[in-house]
Amino acid sequence: MRTKRATWIPVVTAIMKKGNEVLLGRRPEGNTLAGLWEFPGGKLELGESPKQALHRELQEELGIDAKIGDLRIANSHQFGDKGILLLFFEVPYWTGEPKSIHHSELRWVKKEEISRLEIPDTNRVVLNEILEII
Repeated sequence: MRTKRATWIPVVTAIMKKGNEVLLGRRPEGNTLAGLWEFPGGKLELGESPKQALHRELQEELGIDAKIGDLRIANSHQFGDKGILLLFFEVPYWTGEPKSIHHSELRWVKKEEISRLEIPDTNRVVLNEILEII
């Protein structure tokens, strides 16, 4: 008997630093996980590489043109019958000032404050690794 294969959703995420702070966005009302703070990014579209997808997402969500750096963390997480493959990339520089086009709010957050914010479980499970990068 064959079991149904899981559905996987690849998600790319940006670690954007300014001094000793990192950029987080608050998920808007009406979206899954509304009100939680997250690292900017989004889902891959067919035919995109992860770096291409993150570049596009940062243009759409923040209105910036970003240089996508190295993949720093890869992890998976389960939401019901779906799997999330989460890829965290460092974004060493960008042009333009990030604007909250998608998020209800953007905030530059100090490293030591991130763990006190409400963040998705997908981010919480790799938070120690993220803090080592910041």
